Amino acid sequence: MPEPALPDTVTPDDVARRPSPWVRALPVVLTVVIFGLIFWRIPFGAFWQALDKAQWLPFLALMGTFSLCFFALDTFVLSRVIRWFHGPLRYRELLPVRAVTYLVSIINTQLAQGALALYMYRRFHTPLAQISSTVALMILLETTNLIMFATAGCLAFPGEAPRVLLAFPLVLGLLWGLVLLLARGKLGRLGQRVSASALLSTFRRVRLSQGVIVLGLKGSIFLLALLVHSQALSLFGIAIPLSRLVAFLPVVFLVGALPITVAHLGTSQAAWIFFFSAYAPAADLLAYSLVSHLTFMLANGMFGVIFLPRAYRDLWR
Repeated sequence: MPEPALPDTVTPDDVARRPSPWVRALPVVLTVVIFGLIFWRIPFGAFWQALDKAQWLPFLALMGTFSLCFFALDTFVLSRVIRWFHGPLRYRELLPVRAVTYLVSIINTQLAQGALALYMYRRFHTPLAQISSTVALMILLETTNLIMFATAGCLAFPGEAPRVLLAFPLVLGLLWGLVLLLARGKLGRLGQRVSASALLSTFRRVRLSQGVIVLGLKGSIFLLALLVHSQALSLFGIAIPLSRLVAFLPVVFLVGALPITVAHLGTSQAAWIFFFSAYAPAADLLAYSLVSHLTFMLANGMFGVIFLPRAYRDLWR
């Protein structure tokens, strides 16, 4: 039976149901605990000195430019995926909504996903399950991109990264195989029962060439981030070899992408300190990772503020 369409009165809260209070509080508690452990080890005075010696104007200009490029490329990738699986959509029409999802995600990632789902529903009248299928494909491709670079880094520096990271490619390959086989009605009765599900609709339609295109575009975004960080680190007086950044920056991004803390804070800073402590004091790495994270996040939020009136009209007209 086809998935029922969302009603005309759908709201972001309908798309992303609010979890229970203790579930919402868990990321806050975990973020506080991680930063408590970090500052228990690193004196706040040393952290402040690291901030004081940074070259702020060049740093802000560099990170602001990167945020703009990331916004443009990320929206382009999303627009291509929507055009492939849902319908025609001009790039400039998606820019306002994508910008606002960055703004909303600072507060609530689920609500940001709900806003994007609401826009897709009102634009294409796409059932929620089909939207979820496309979102799941994007998340899986993004994770694949990071794991590919992270695996290359672990192999380049054997013994220096946690061995558990080498299990990620295996788990990822098994997950891809399971999802694609189920979407195509394989794996016996189970595949036959779930293959027609709208939750697998995008996986049934996706072609290898489309996945390669998305991975290539996502890979170019990572390489741009790599170059930006290699330059921005020097503005904080930190010198990390480019080969080391190539090897372990994707691991940092992978750890920082875990949805377990507020705005992905804490885990990213801990990863920077763990993987690069041989090249700079922990206080310097903490200062750089925290400032670069907040700058990138707030710059994307600024785009959301600029586009907010247009996005509001697109969502509710």
